[in-house]
Amino acid sequence: MILAVALLFAPILLMPVSLVLRYRAGTARRQARGWVAIINLAALTISTSLFLMGAAITSIWVPHALGYSVLGLLGGIALGIIGLWASRWEPSTIALHYTPNRWLVLAVTLIVTGRFLYGLWRGWDRWHHTAGQTSFLTGFGIAGSLAAGAVVLGYYLSYWAGVRRRLKAHAGR
Repeated sequence: MILAVALLFAPILLMPVSLVLRYRAGTARRQARGWVAIINLAALTISTSLFLMGAAITSIWVPHALGYSVLGLLGGIALGIIGLWASRWEPSTIALHYTPNRWLVLAVTLIVTGRFLYGLWRGWDRWHHTAGQTSFLTGFGIAGSLAAGAVVLGYYLSYWAGVRRRLKAHAGR
């Protein structure tokens, strides 16, 4: 019984540790590698396609789910382009290194964290105060959560496309 409760609450209690580790990994200096960029681009393209299909299906029950997702994706792509511009690039004769901008990594992390916490609070509030008046899914803010997820997908999709482009330009020199 105690083990079951511990397993249930462990992900919630470890969320702050996970966020700090994600931030540290996201701001580390790395060597740009072509195969990593290609794998990330392929995986993100598949994920984004499946995400948009899921948002389209979700929009049957949740109003504006697809629209918010597309807007979030476009916003994430714009953030990714800004992230490429703001990253520190260190070309050398043998390799290209880059360090992502700390503020943008923090912003993307906080967007997801804030939206997750807001969705939990809003769902709890709607569940207690408007029982039976609106759908729980609508009250939970699914469309906004999808938009926050789309921001992350768009950011990393455009960022990795830019890393691949810069790496090709560096190899051409």
